[in-house]
Amino acid sequence: MGRLFGTDGVRGVANADLTAEMALGLSVAAAHVLAEAGTFAGHRPTAVVGRDPRASGEFLEAAVVAGLASAGVDVLRVGVLPTPAVAYLTGVLGADLGVMLSASHNAMPDNGVKFFARGGHKLADELEDKIESVYDEHRTGAPWDRPTGSGVGRVRSYDEGFDRYVAHLVAVLPNRLDGLKIVLDEAHGAAARVSPEAFTRAGAEIVTIGASPDGLNINDGYGSTHLDKLKAAVVEQGADFGIAHDGDADRCLAVDHTGEEIDGDQILAVLALAMRERGVLRSDTVVATVMSNLGFKLAMEREGIRLVQAAVGDRYVLEEMKQHGYALGGEQSGHVIILDHATTGDGTLTGLMLAARVAQTGRSLRELASVMERLPQVLVNVPDVDKSRVSSSAELAAAVDEAERELGTTGRVLLRPSGTEPLVRVMVEAADIEQARAVAGRLADAVKSALG
Repeated sequence: MGRLFGTDGVRGVANADLTAEMALGLSVAAAHVLAEAGTFAGHRPTAVVGRDPRASGEFLEAAVVAGLASAGVDVLRVGVLPTPAVAYLTGVLGADLGVMLSASHNAMPDNGVKFFARGGHKLADELEDKIESVYDEHRTGAPWDRPTGSGVGRVRSYDEGFDRYVAHLVAVLPNRLDGLKIVLDEAHGAAARVSPEAFTRAGAEIVTIGASPDGLNINDGYGSTHLDKLKAAVVEQGADFGIAHDGDADRCLAVDHTGEEIDGDQILAVLALAMRERGVLRSDTVVATVMSNLGFKLAMEREGIRLVQAAVGDRYVLEEMKQHGYALGGEQSGHVIILDHATTGDGTLTGLMLAARVAQTGRSLRELASVMERLPQVLVNVPDVDKSRVSSSAELAAAVDEAERELGTTGRVLLRPSGTEPLVRVMVEAADIEQARAVAGRLADAVKSALG
């Protein structure tokens, strides 16, 4: 069996790849591993469990709660809340672990299980590997050590989680949002209540779209991977700008008043300058990934801000931030981590901070984002290939070498296997968009030929 954990937990088609039995077993394994690692430190352990509104989350949540309680863990069920809310509540409530059921931006049939350690932090690879090993051992027949009687976990709802998280978001803002009109696209996801409430409490006038989750419509034509409706709504409403989240609201993209997209790199650039101005951008450094646009790197150099690049995945950005004490990091996809106020990417917090900068400066989002110029970048997803051989294929290496020679110093190439989907991502940057498209197309064909 291949590694279950990807870059963001265990994901798959719910009730096919990710079954109730698997969710239960992984939860029991997580309880045992974290106890062995000393996380529970001799006291009765507690877990925070939340989910996005997918229909499959209902039975998967039941399985996770059953697994944890059967392992002697008390469970606080916080219901439908964003991933960063579960991380925040895990930390602030002193829980020993958190569990979020979500497949983020993936389509509704998918779902996922994501674990947080004490403090609300994502698990290190070593702990995930240990959980998977223990799960696999017991899946093949080894009995669990099960508590009985008063040793079993107790389960209760923690309805205060919603208000406690929203209050936290509003409290950390450097200034209010009065006078701003903002369109919020909630992707029919986990932030459908949280985000409008937070922006309203902060003083903004809001218009919402994609804010009526029914369990089946998450990410369906709305949210950060489908921006057309948000672009149209911002222009139609005469709004200052728009904010889009994904299904679990750990990411944020924006649209300026003209309907132009503002991506994660541009958001990072705006926030980096704002935080430096307030004296909270530690070491005048921002952490991004190798997928960040070359224009972002050039802008940060021009502004005197140091850029540190991590591997793709917000967990690797976070590791770099924690190791060196940096305050801001993120990805082009809109995962932005503001470490003083969150332990993971938080789309609502990011949108609020972006709005606060617009309100504080009196400048449009379009003007603020112009601090960087996006160089042409083409991203092609190549499905149905053996993504495990990306780094070992001689044929593919030769195709990359040829592309890099053609681009020279004016562009770059990046091939990487997706951590959450069965595909390979081909990214090409060049000074000319047509050249980028041509090179990306040839490399995509090479990936199919070499790995298909």
